[in-house]
Amino acid sequence: MGKVKKSSNTARGTVTCDNTTMHLLKANDFVAESIRKSMLEQNILMVNITSSAGSGKTTLLQETARRIGDKVNMKILVGDLETERDADRLREVGVDALQIVTGGICHLEAQMIWQGMDNLSLEGVDLLIVENVGNLVCPASFDLGEDYRVTLIATTEGDDKPKKYPRMFLTSDMMLVSKVDLLPYLPFSVDAVVADARDVNPDIEVLEISSTNGTGIDQWCQWLIDKVEEKKKEYSKVFS
Repeated sequence: MGKVKKSSNTARGTVTCDNTTMHLLKANDFVAESIRKSMLEQNILMVNITSSAGSGKTTLLQETARRIGDKVNMKILVGDLETERDADRLREVGVDALQIVTGGICHLEAQMIWQGMDNLSLEGVDLLIVENVGNLVCPASFDLGEDYRVTLIATTEGDDKPKKYPRMFLTSDMMLVSKVDLLPYLPFSVDAVVADARDVNPDIEVLEISSTNGTGIDQWCQWLIDKVEEKKKEYSKVFS
C-alpha cells in the first residue's frame, strides 16, 4: 500500500457524479493554499487540532502552553459556535488566543482562518495552532492550510470512532488518545482504536496522553518542537 498523503493534500471537497468530479470546495482550497504559502513565507508551523466535543483539546493546549510557552512563540485560533470561553481559558495561561465564533457552523473554513490571521500579530511567531470546532465529521473535509492535522480520541467516547468517521483519521497525521488516566474505569481498548485508525491510515502516528496526570505530554510537546524546527529548515532551503 502506498503512503497516504498528508492531510493538506487529502482534505479536499469533491463529489463524483457519472465519472465527473465537481470541486465543491475550490474556493476553500484556494484560500487554504494562500494560507500555506503565507505560513511558509513567515516561517510559521501551523497545526490543526480536531476532535469530538469534550475530548480535551483546550485542556491539552493549556498544558502545552505551560510546558513550552517559554521555548516556542505560540498563538492559537479557537473555533466554537458561541462564546469565548476556550480562548479565555488559554489567555489565562499566557497564550495570545483569538476566538472565531462561527454562529452555528459546525467547522472552521480557510477564509475564517485568513480573517483570524488578519487580527493576530504573527511577527516572530513559531507556531500557530488552530483548535477546530468539536466535530469529527465536517472539519475533516476542510483544508485550512495546515502543515499537520492532529485528532484527539478520548477514552470517554468509545474506541469505535476511526471506522465510523474514517475521513477524519485518513486526513490526520497524528492521533492522540486522550484521557488515558480513565482507562481503568472505562470499556475502552487502546489496541482496538489504534488498529482501526491504522487500518484507515497506516501512516498515522499515535500517542497516549493525559492532561490530568501528564502521561505523554512531554512527548507531545517534543513532537511540536521537532516540527517547528523542521519547518525552519524548510524555510531555510526555500529562501536561502
